[in-house]
Amino acid sequence: MSNRHTLIARRTFLAGMNLAVGGLAVGFFSSDSLADEPTGKLSGPKPTTSSQAEENSARGLNPNVFVHVAPDGLVTIVCHRSEMGQGIRSSLPVLIADELGAEMARVKIVQADGDPVYGDQNTDGSNSVRGIYEDMRRVGATARTMLVAAAAKRWKVSPDTCEASGHVVLHRPSQRKLGFGELALEAGKLAVPKPADVKLRPKNELRNVGKPLPLLDGPAYVNGSAVFGADIRLPGMLTAVIARPPIVGAKVAKYDASRALAVPGVKRVIELPAPKAPYVFQTWGGIAVLAENTWAAMKGRAALEITWDEGENASYDSEQYRKTLSASVASPGTVLRSVGDAETALTKAARVLEAEYHVPHLSHAPMEPPVAVARVEGGTCEIWAPTQHPQAARGTAAQVLGLPPEKVTVHVTFLGGGFGRKSKADFISEVVLLAKEAGVPVRVQWTREDDIRNGYYHSVSAQRLTAGLDENGKVVAWRHRTAFPPIGSTFAPVNRPSLGDLQQGVLDLGIGVPNIRAEACEANAHVRIGWMRSVYNIFHAFSVNSFIDEIAHARGEDSRDVLLEVLGPPRVMKTVQELGIEKLPNYGQPLEKHPVNVARLRGVIERVTELSRWSDRKKEGRALGLAAHRSFLSYVAVVASVVRNPDGKIAVDEAWIVVDAGTVINPDRVKAQMEGSIIFGTSIALYSGITMKGGAVEQSNFRDYRLARIGEAPRKIHVEIVPSEEAPGGIGEPGVPPVAPAIANAVFALTGTRVRELPIAKALKA
Repeated sequence: MSNRHTLIARRTFLAGMNLAVGGLAVGFFSSDSLADEPTGKLSGPKPTTSSQAEENSARGLNPNVFVHVAPDGLVTIVCHRSEMGQGIRSSLPVLIADELGAEMARVKIVQADGDPVYGDQNTDGSNSVRGIYEDMRRVGATARTMLVAAAAKRWKVSPDTCEASGHVVLHRPSQRKLGFGELALEAGKLAVPKPADVKLRPKNELRNVGKPLPLLDGPAYVNGSAVFGADIRLPGMLTAVIARPPIVGAKVAKYDASRALAVPGVKRVIELPAPKAPYVFQTWGGIAVLAENTWAAMKGRAALEITWDEGENASYDSEQYRKTLSASVASPGTVLRSVGDAETALTKAARVLEAEYHVPHLSHAPMEPPVAVARVEGGTCEIWAPTQHPQAARGTAAQVLGLPPEKVTVHVTFLGGGFGRKSKADFISEVVLLAKEAGVPVRVQWTREDDIRNGYYHSVSAQRLTAGLDENGKVVAWRHRTAFPPIGSTFAPVNRPSLGDLQQGVLDLGIGVPNIRAEACEANAHVRIGWMRSVYNIFHAFSVNSFIDEIAHARGEDSRDVLLEVLGPPRVMKTVQELGIEKLPNYGQPLEKHPVNVARLRGVIERVTELSRWSDRKKEGRALGLAAHRSFLSYVAVVASVVRNPDGKIAVDEAWIVVDAGTVINPDRVKAQMEGSIIFGTSIALYSGITMKGGAVEQSNFRDYRLARIGEAPRKIHVEIVPSEEAPGGIGEPGVPPVAPAIANAVFALTGTRVRELPIAKALKA
């Protein structure tokens, strides 16, 4: 490992912002590195030194925890969300800088520690832009307002005659200018205005927002200087790998540590406490082997002789549980949505269609398995981790150690993928417990097998959909029963989906059917269930879009036309009464601001079928499939092209995806996320699946938990972003849900095999 990968981070403060600087405070747009590059060309990372941070903290403008303007004109912007390849460090800081009026060539971006002063830091739920878009603009606008006020005061003019742009404040009548640095000290002495009193710029004054932006961290990824969790090295550090119970709730019955301790380099063998339900973010339990290096720790773990007390989940079997879920959706559940009288309409329908769909457990499988480093000494704890939720990591560590949260520091490294797995802090529990017990810094390293066999899994599910058709084939009744162990079961003893669970493609399904009924059915959890990219939208979108395709086939009509017919006319549904529900969490946003907009959903369907030349889809040797879905307040439609290769295997050769996500900050990152969604969704559709036998996961690595490989990815992916002035929607997750049903519908069109269970490879073998 090179010296540039070595990080011995210390917490310093930048103008009261409570920022982690050290080796991770990287200045990609610093004035010293880019003084001769006014175009904002990216430089390599340049850490801020402690002395520089202390100097800046004593001077300049610091109106909030996100922005600091130094007397030399350097603007430091804090990114408080985690960077895992989605480009949030290339988007949020640009939004702040544009609102401020800063030149990006004189902006430094710093990664925040986990701290409540930043508000919500959880990089999950596709919320990093949509949930705080206006708040982040006000962050920049506050600093701008104070700089303008300082200039106006010096010139003895009205602030209304001044404007901030290009890193200067300009007095329009006299054309006088003062640089941000020249005003920093004076502005810093002014009273900070209330957020509500700050005026935002007109959108057309945001110079970079909505335009293609560079991936700021790209050079660091390429040249190897980006610091990920496994890159952290501390003096005296030991590396730990853990033999975790193969079954949730299992405990160590007995073990012999002597063979592990005989492996050269192994220093300690420590038994972890067995967790108790609800499991939350506790350690999984098992035996940890601590060694001088990862290889020695792995060899030591392999030498352990452990006998497990398997516990009550040892009988969990995927084939049997599939029958349990089928039985659950075969009977009425708790009604959470009701429009008209679906039951009566079904009994009177001229024709009734019904189908059941199954999706297995899924693993997040990020390229970087969980890892964390911790040092516990002198009543304090310092952690370095690729965490999506640094405040949860901080709180969990404090709880495990019995420390006040303010005694725990969490430094956020780059993440090699996350998909929701790294929102969970179980690996944080492990590392702090071991660091305390060992009395030296410890790195806990999960292997790929650990990640596949001991994670939090996307929930297994069964869906039963029933439709009543009138004499003309029009859908007049719709009933949706859904059963899956909810994520809430990891935190409390619950076995039915909640309103928040069913907002994802059931309660917010904007269909124009006069009689609708949605029911939540019982399902008990036997593994730890956790958030995964797009969450329950995966199986709800799969079942709904597949079922509408089945209806179209039964009627002998174009599935696009039937999908648009079922959705009904363009309209905006702004009340729960229109949806026939008691409440809609709506991803944390008011329904008035983010309504169920059927017009926008229809719009992406019409556009994606136009782009893919849907009307010409009947070409020999290939077939197209269509699906669309609203999730995380965005609207996405996908068309997938499926062919049969010369070897007879089914392949996805081309895909089109259209997204309407409202206001977009960084279209290049949106495009990348949509392309990634196609690949992610293709993996789910064709290959992925976690199955259980005897309570244990049967898969272990990418050889049996398959992802789409290079040769199996679509050779062409076409992305279009709908121009929009609507409020921002999510980006990271909404592209995933329509992919699997689009592929499944294309497979049916090509082969005549109806796919009602994922992965598709399993259906094609049957």
